[in-house]
Amino acid sequence: SSRRQNQPQQYYGITSPISLAPPTDMDCIHTQNLVEAMKPFGVFEDEEEIKHRLVVLSKLNNLVNEWISEVGESKNLPPSVIASVGGKTLTFGSFRLGVHTKGADIDAVCIAPMHVERSDFFQSFFEKLNHQEGIKNLRAVEDAYVPVVKFEFDGIEIDLVFARLPVQTVSDNLDLGDDSLLRSLDIRCIRSLNGCRVTDEILNLVPNKENFCLTLRAIKLWAKRRGIYSNMLGFLGGVSWAMLVARTCQLFPNALASTLVNKFFLVFSKWEWPIPVLLKQPEESNLNLPVWDPRVNPSDRYHVMPIITPAYPQQNSAYNVSTSTRAIMVEEFKHGLAVTDEILHGKSDWSKLFEPLNFFQKYKHYIVLTASSSTKEHHLKWIGLVESKIRVLVANLERNEFITIAHVKPQCFPGNQEQSGYVSMWFLGIMFRKVENAERVNVDLTHVIQAFTDIVYRQAANLNLLKEGMKIGAAHVKRKHLHYFLPAETLQKRKKQSRPDESQNSIGLPCKRTSDGSCLNSSGAHVSRTPCNSPLNKISKHHVSTAEPERHAVCHTSNSREMTSNLAVPSTSKGLSLPGIDPKIQAAVTLSTSGPPSGCTIPGHTSVAQLRPPFVQGQHELSGTPNAERQNTVTLRRHLSLTYRRSHLPTSEELLLPKVDEGLPGHDSAFKGGGSPEVRRRPTEKCVFGGKSMLTPITNTSRSQGLSSKELPDLSSPVPMNSIRVIKRSVKLTLN
Repeated sequence: SSRRQNQPQQYYGITSPISLAPPTDMDCIHTQNLVEAMKPFGVFEDEEEIKHRLVVLSKLNNLVNEWISEVGESKNLPPSVIASVGGKTLTFGSFRLGVHTKGADIDAVCIAPMHVERSDFFQSFFEKLNHQEGIKNLRAVEDAYVPVVKFEFDGIEIDLVFARLPVQTVSDNLDLGDDSLLRSLDIRCIRSLNGCRVTDEILNLVPNKENFCLTLRAIKLWAKRRGIYSNMLGFLGGVSWAMLVARTCQLFPNALASTLVNKFFLVFSKWEWPIPVLLKQPEESNLNLPVWDPRVNPSDRYHVMPIITPAYPQQNSAYNVSTSTRAIMVEEFKHGLAVTDEILHGKSDWSKLFEPLNFFQKYKHYIVLTASSSTKEHHLKWIGLVESKIRVLVANLERNEFITIAHVKPQCFPGNQEQSGYVSMWFLGIMFRKVENAERVNVDLTHVIQAFTDIVYRQAANLNLLKEGMKIGAAHVKRKHLHYFLPAETLQKRKKQSRPDESQNSIGLPCKRTSDGSCLNSSGAHVSRTPCNSPLNKISKHHVSTAEPERHAVCHTSNSREMTSNLAVPSTSKGLSLPGIDPKIQAAVTLSTSGPPSGCTIPGHTSVAQLRPPFVQGQHELSGTPNAERQNTVTLRRHLSLTYRRSHLPTSEELLLPKVDEGLPGHDSAFKGGGSPEVRRRPTEKCVFGGKSMLTPITNTSRSQGLSSKELPDLSSPVPMNSIRVIKRSVKLTLN
């Protein structure tokens, strides 16, 4: 990066800068060291790879123009009109920002004139792509919140959305920043154009694009390494990270990337949430589209981390963030500030900033979610649905009075292969609240887990996705028992390899990168292929048959110093198996599985012994790293307090009102939908499992017609399942 010696001619953002100090020679050295530290992670493409992307985009643009002309001919447009209608393919997201990594996909929008219908895009253009040489893995998601066609073109993954403009000709100098283009536009087209409009606005609102891009590359890499890069799971996605970095650049317009990374952590470790982050003041419009405005929308007042997109219609890109995920990210900001302070003072190097979080040593209690299915094709769809709803589980766990943090690791792990099936696992770390003057506290998470599984099965049924063999499992697991689920190298206390290639996934397989930076292995899914010498298979094969009415726990000794001797070993009974887990492991976990699909046998009821783990003493900072005191803290806080007009915020009286239990939307888009569902009471019948009587909820099948919408239905929506019985199973633990 070169220095920016000249002061900008204008101020960027809604406040004046904090500092206009020019970079020093040492800043240049630190920035060059930062670049070198990032190179081993594959964040930079070489010239050949960049040229290849441009060639692919040129081919795609030619295909779009050919297709638009063909549609005009099929609709009997005059030849003179067909020759001039035009069409465009524009990129947005990380590629448009110039921060894409090796192997990353490209987000693009196909812009067509008014004679081309959306149905044409998903029919005739889809067929044109299907017959095009070099295109693989073609699939259409027409009913998605933002409808998209996904495919691989000459080795480059592309997500292509569609927008139809109310014009006869798409000119070469089309300005997507013109709000009047949105007038009378279909809402799906507005959503499709929103990506380009937001990306372009961000680039127009930073004082130095080169410094912005390098800083954003560093922050995105850091966020992925620390496990907080996932819009779907309640952290932040690429657009949100870009806006936070852009705001930092506005406050320090002359700083180089090394300084900006440090200032990023300084600013947002001290940001007074829920004051929103804005790159410019929201503009009024007479188009009457829904925008983020807590003065008008009461639900907007309860967004915990608002980051507002700069293009109309303004939306909160961090809508999915919850109390837990915000707390986790703020602690990571504090940790990043401490580390970068050390780096800039010569006490450490940049590799320390990119050291991964050791998630599996962070908490004493975990919840393991498993999703299993019988075929690879079904499994890809099944894990996508389950993962999209995990943030609902996190939100519900947060509402438990004993839980302060519910931390999901944004990575899917392969489970032990269940016969010929496929298994994937997710892990949630749980931190419990300290309860004064209580010797023992019973925590029952049964309802929370059951509500989550109900939502997933209901959504699957309404999408006609539910197939035989699809299962969800849940278990409470203590840290000392994680080795039953994961290999030792994943659980190791200290990461020895600090610079792995990001093109490798967690189990060392080549992976394809998705738009949010996550990886899939070469087969396209996190499917089980557990080696014969894995910890799962090293467990003794001698176990009591699952047909027995009781299974007694076997206490496995360990050399770990962290394990305490006064822990009671949980037991399971009635023969219920967690998908993908060796039966022997169940002596160490508390199980809950739910909702077999139609045509599957319902396993027996599981009775779970209470756990007696040591109590987590107090609510501590997640990282334990103290904040570095800064001389400009007062100045910073003054800027933070001025960053938004108070008229946009709820009054103090409004904030004292009881918070409505609002849920998270079913989609990760800026445009959002209604609140979260609650589990309604169902008719029950008394059943006997293993000599025990219990009430079994029966799904109401009196209404069998599915929803036309793909949105998450409320709980009164029809559930077209053939009398599937969803059996509640206990997930309980006792805190001493």
